[in-house]
Amino acid sequence: MTTDTAHRNGVDTATLFATLDAVKQMPAAARFQFRAHNQWVEGTHSRGSISDFFGVGEERSHEREFVFDADHPAVLVGRDSGPTPVEFVLHALAACLTAGIANIASARKVTLTEVRSTVTGDIDLNGILGLQDVRNGYEQVSVRFVVKGDAPEGVLRQIVEQSRQRSAVYDVITNGVPVDIEVEVA
Repeated sequence: MTTDTAHRNGVDTATLFATLDAVKQMPAAARFQFRAHNQWVEGTHSRGSISDFFGVGEERSHEREFVFDADHPAVLVGRDSGPTPVEFVLHALAACLTAGIANIASARKVTLTEVRSTVTGDIDLNGILGLQDVRNGYEQVSVRFVVKGDAPEGVLRQIVEQSRQRSAVYDVITNGVPVDIEVEVA
């Protein structure tokens, strides 16, 4: 945890504010396209990678490629080679909200000492299995945070709420996004 004037909670606040100012001056710089690539391994196991994206007007790459395995547990005919795709969604929500909390707290000059979360999702697999006419995805998702810092409880709660309001993943989950699927058969 760093709390000097340029860094708070590990966030480079000078860069955070400079980015906000730059986007205010040139709104087109805020247009990004993120990408994930995936390839089937076997059974329910696939391997994804994330390395390239478009942002601030040009193609870019992460400093390194990130590789993730996804699978199903044995009880769902997998080999448990990685988390299920729906578990990745829960992780994405927790990570997005947590990043927002760190940035917002830093911008408000609040020093955090702890941020932990547990995200749960209730799902009825009868839909996925085609056995009943129920939703295929989560019926409900719950997030529970423990947040500690040098601000009053009300301020910490406001920070979490602002993070929720600005979370891209929360928006995707709660508002849905059109998904276009193209298929090339060789």
